[in-house]
Amino acid sequence: MTGTPLRVGLIGYGLAGSVFHAPLIAATEGLVLDTVVTSNAERQEQARAEFPDVRVAATPDDLLARAGELDLVVIASPNKTHVPLATAVLKAGLPVVVDKPVAGAAAEARELAALAEERGLLLSVFQNRRWDNDFLTLRGLLADGELGDVWRFESRFERWRPLPKGGWRESGDPAEIGGLLYDLGSHVVDQALVLFGPVVSVYAETDVRRPGAETDDDTFIALTHANGVRSHLYVSATTAQLGPRFRVLGSKAGYVKYGLDPQEAALKDGERPGGTADAGWGTEPEELWGRLGAGESPLTGGGRPVRTLPGDYPAYYAAVAKALIDGGPGPVTAVEAAAALDVLEAARRSARDKVAVTL
Repeated sequence: MTGTPLRVGLIGYGLAGSVFHAPLIAATEGLVLDTVVTSNAERQEQARAEFPDVRVAATPDDLLARAGELDLVVIASPNKTHVPLATAVLKAGLPVVVDKPVAGAAAEARELAALAEERGLLLSVFQNRRWDNDFLTLRGLLADGELGDVWRFESRFERWRPLPKGGWRESGDPAEIGGLLYDLGSHVVDQALVLFGPVVSVYAETDVRRPGAETDDDTFIALTHANGVRSHLYVSATTAQLGPRFRVLGSKAGYVKYGLDPQEAALKDGERPGGTADAGWGTEPEELWGRLGAGESPLTGGGRPVRTLPGDYPAYYAAVAKALIDGGPGPVTAVEAAAALDVLEAARRSARDKVAVTL
């Protein structure tokens, strides 16, 4: 890409804004981080220290007052602000990227999608886990027919955090859209839909396990896809022994993969794509590769190791930049996000009423 970089305003500089969005925006050819919005004085100083040329605004209104100086706004603020802020940005005439979940309800996501289409503006949802190393590897195995017909897909985002951290993500106030169902659940449901398509039935169990916890911290979701695949999805903060990230069983073989994609940890440690170690970005050592085979546990040597493809979070913003510059579709549309929210809403109803929900 050549020419003047597109100027990006970033609303929110907590975990999502500072660890994920700002570094990835800054590493993307064709984009430049112009303004960070945060009212927190320490985070303002953090943004200036990490990006000396960045401008800082205290409120989204301050940012949108300069809408004509920007080309894209990224919303990485708390979940309850996503819909009102995205609406304001679109009405100001600017394309927008919204962190997941884009909304608390599928209907709200579809309203945002309709507004973006009416204004002729890009609206994309940040589902970075589509560019995890294990997910990219599994997509390749499925495309090559290595597993045959897939019968069961197991996916886990499990953690061991026996004490709640507090904050809005663990708040019991429904307005905050907290809890693991809408947090990590947004990732595992989106991945299942990308891999195996629409869902016809949803069953879920949600629990509040930890003393002092206010919202779900141990959740299981079972999906039946229209093509017959069954997805079993686990998200938990209370898992003392972590299971495999993926266990995928098919008519020819199974694929089992342990461990998380290394990109989040790298970003938290201050590593950046595009740096001197870029050749190794998103890669993992051979001992963490998954195994493909049949008839024996991978933990006792069954199957063969499958090289894990490098994770590629930078690909998300590269696709956003390409869409804005060339006019093509952006990655992860609000319509796709609404389909995932249909599933999450059904899971919430299923857990509450202790029934399977048909979509």
